[in-house]
Amino acid sequence: MALASPSPYPSLKQALSFDSPPHPSHIVDPINLAKTSMSTPIVHLIDDDDSFLRASARLLRASGYMVKVYLRASDFLAEDLQSSHGCVISALNMPEMSGMELQETLGLRNITLPIIFITGNGDIPTTVSAIKKGAVDFLEKRAPKDRLIDAVNRALALNQQSLASRNHRIEQRNRLSKLSDREIQVLQHVVQGSMNKEIASALGIHERTVKLHRTAITSKLNLHSVAELTRLWIEIHGQDSHRH
Repeated sequence: MALASPSPYPSLKQALSFDSPPHPSHIVDPINLAKTSMSTPIVHLIDDDDSFLRASARLLRASGYMVKVYLRASDFLAEDLQSSHGCVISALNMPEMSGMELQETLGLRNITLPIIFITGNGDIPTTVSAIKKGAVDFLEKRAPKDRLIDAVNRALALNQQSLASRNHRIEQRNRLSKLSDREIQVLQHVVQGSMNKEIASALGIHERTVKLHRTAITSKLNLHSVAELTRLWIEIHGQDSHRH
């Protein structure tokens, strides 16, 4: 049986090894981060191993990423994460809060930053659990560095998709905000499949008034079919909201 060829890429340990302490410039200054454009994604790197943390930041910055580092998960959670975008690279085993506990906390706070785990001694059950809960990848520190870069790229792509989806929902909500309360009531009945006569009866208004409201709705939203109106409603309120 032929032996596998050695990887052409150095491992993370090899790529991050150094004989002298890393220069302070390898760590992103929070003041400089504040000046960074909001469109720039940030790789949030969390590890209680200070030397590995600094060296990892150096590697990622050299690959073109904006990086911010934390020795504790609690320091990361103290940030304004609702307005942040990018991804998280976290050690699995940390003294105050483990990587898995961090992942759970992010979920409870509805923070959708994709997470990548790095560990020195991962096991299959933990890996499976992390992936099922939404982790992008689960890497050992001795994995080739190209795998880390690949995982970061995938995580940032996922985050960009999430942001685009969120922004789309906000835009759709802004469109609905143009409608009056009565027009919203009429629209809700329309997407549920009610006829004008049924809507008039349900709301205690004349059928002609319903028609006027529907004309105003289509004009304000620039949507002229029930299918388009229903699609908009579902995008904002969910799949089951248009059903009786």
